[in-house]
Amino acid sequence: MKIEIWSDFVCPFCYIGKRRLEQSLETFANRNDVTVEFKSYQLDPNAEEKPDQNMYEYLAKTKGIPIEQVKQMTKQIEKQAAEAGLIYFFDTMQHTNTFTAHRLVKYAERHGKGNELVEKLMYAFFTDSQLISDHNTLQSIATDVGLNKEAVASVLRSSDYAKNVKADQEQAREIGVQGVPFFVFNEKYALSGAQPVDVFSQALDQVWQEAQTEKKLQSLNPKGSKTTYCTDEGCCEIDEE
Repeated sequence: MKIEIWSDFVCPFCYIGKRRLEQSLETFANRNDVTVEFKSYQLDPNAEEKPDQNMYEYLAKTKGIPIEQVKQMTKQIEKQAAEAGLIYFFDTMQHTNTFTAHRLVKYAERHGKGNELVEKLMYAFFTDSQLISDHNTLQSIATDVGLNKEAVASVLRSSDYAKNVKADQEQAREIGVQGVPFFVFNEKYALSGAQPVDVFSQALDQVWQEAQTEKKLQSLNPKGSKTTYCTDEGCCEIDEE
């Protein structure tokens, strides 16, 4: 089974949804046959790399609501995060542009470290309050997961993998993603939002069962027609459908 997840590192529900999916996978009997791939998405492509506002001010401005209302809202999010085993510090979070971080994940994927880096970036943002657009910060996080320091620095200085990030974003538009997290199972079924663990579990079971029972290909050969073919064992046959 393949699960594709469109998410952003500064999206609070993306981290919660990620953790809830992982919790559902812990009890899924066929978890070793599940591949998870993260896709790039930016909630705010126009965000500045160096914030001049704290998180409360940023959210109040973008949502058009008072700061006190923002603080009440973020307390509820912190509570949901805690229930998923995560710790959020909205007081010290540094909202920023995530495009460079997404590029770095695309590089990490080539070395089998993509998912590990996604986890580290989300933790860095929500729990450690790090500025995840800063090149020194990104380099430190990337080397922590085992990536080469010099190679990472080279990627950060360049525009490498920008096309990969934009391709994910374009794919999101094509399939109608309007918010994240957005989960696609076997390129056929979708779940949007940070669903409860039991909803993820039901989805895993349903998609798995269907994948085991459906035919991968349907024959278009007319009934009664003769089929000629050769096998990889060197035998050539004439069969009647």
